[in-house]
Amino acid sequence: MAIGIVGDVESYAALLRGIMPSNPNMRNEKLRGVFEGLGFEKVASVLSSGNIVFRTADNPADLEDRIQTALNTELGIPGGTIIRSHPELRALLDRDPFEGLPHERGSYLTVTFFKNAMREADTKAFDDDPFTRVIGYDREVRAFLTVIDNSTGKTPDFMARLEKTYGKDITTRTWLTVQRVVKKMEG
Repeated sequence: MAIGIVGDVESYAALLRGIMPSNPNMRNEKLRGVFEGLGFEKVASVLSSGNIVFRTADNPADLEDRIQTALNTELGIPGGTIIRSHPELRALLDRDPFEGLPHERGSYLTVTFFKNAMREADTKAFDDDPFTRVIGYDREVRAFLTVIDNSTGKTPDFMARLEKTYGKDITTRTWLTVQRVVKKMEG
């Protein structure tokens, strides 16, 4: 058995922070190339905002640092890498934390993934924001779930506030993107 191999091949999603598709080094084909160069199987991208799915039997505890080091070394991407397994994301979808809420202008469903666990008290950070409704924190997948009202002329400063409150070891996706990522993992 090869070093770092722990057993069965598992499907993972790498949720990359700070990806701008207009940057030539951040385009999907270059991102996929880094993952393929690391020896991962069935590498695919979802949309063009830093969502890469892949399969590996490598130790999951090492994946985030290993991928981030390769992205920084090969493409100069300093952002963060957050990994979730297919079972984690599938279970989140099955729990359906946004049950009955449509993803539309007045109810923009978002999932902010944390590299590490979040303190429960931190869910109160948006209590004074009339444009952000906190659904809660999903401990199992380490994700902060919110609904943003962007139907008014005033654009909520949601992303800047997230980073100021929780730091940079986070990345946010829409609920629709999470659904697409899981669909790609299952395809």
